[in-house]
Amino acid sequence: MGDLDLDNLIERIKKLKLPTENEVRDLCNKASEILMNSENVAQLSCPITICGDIHGQIEDLMELFCVGGDVPETNYIFMGDFVDRGRNSVETFIFLLALQVKYPERITLLRGNHESRQITQAYGFYDECKRKYNGTTNVWKYCTDVFDMLQLSAVIENQVFCVHGGLSPSALNIDDIRKVKRIQEVPHDGIMSDILWSDPDEDVKGFGLSPRGAGFLFGGEEVTKFCQLNKIQLIARAHQLAQEGYKFYFNNQLVTVWSAPNYCYICGNVASVMEFDEHMNRSIKIFEAAPEEVRRIQERKPVLDYFL
Repeated sequence: MGDLDLDNLIERIKKLKLPTENEVRDLCNKASEILMNSENVAQLSCPITICGDIHGQIEDLMELFCVGGDVPETNYIFMGDFVDRGRNSVETFIFLLALQVKYPERITLLRGNHESRQITQAYGFYDECKRKYNGTTNVWKYCTDVFDMLQLSAVIENQVFCVHGGLSPSALNIDDIRKVKRIQEVPHDGIMSDILWSDPDEDVKGFGLSPRGAGFLFGGEEVTKFCQLNKIQLIARAHQLAQEGYKFYFNNQLVTVWSAPNYCYICGNVASVMEFDEHMNRSIKIFEAAPEEVRRIQERKPVLDYFL
């Protein structure tokens, strides 16, 4: 890992300092070594805290840790979408990645649909990297190479299935996800694309076309079938803004957890994390956006830039 000082890097990002290009390179290289041999489906134990989308809102990520507790005292799984939309995607992803490298048994990062070269070129991360690193794309390349290696899903105590988006008609069994060729850019279709892009819909029977142009809409019958076949009690996912911070579907068989308060700095929503104690008892903690006085001013760009 060269001269990379993980403790120093973590503490500096807590103070909203930008990591250097060399630090990003060295960290991504180390993370790749760790992730290369990991399974598509992580096997996790309780106690653990489940988190949804963060989207570059670094100050709100720090608020999340104030509410949920710091690593390594608290175990975490983050269900993807660390980058894009917000103003500090570099700091957000590198902070979480540094925690995962330092505490690999304590924090798990899953891939979201925004952990993609194509998507990040449209929704902010690519441009942020160029702007913050003197017009070069090296940092973006280091990070997107790591995106390819992030795990696709997780199972907690053989009871809770965690994934960024949802279900796939081609993966009714979790073992189907285990067999996917993971280390690549997110394809346009197939199991990997589906589980990163799909959404629940209470008005859909079976699987239907998604307005997102990727993945599927899926209904309660498919969720029940998936839970019964895989002997799980709950599907936890992110991917969709929930104004109250979370939303249950289909007789509480599926939950959306959303962890980016006041999404894009304009949506006015609260955020949440879902905690499971050592006995698998669950609770939800709600939190609001970090106070305005702690937000860094100098990186501000018009919010609409992130909707282009």
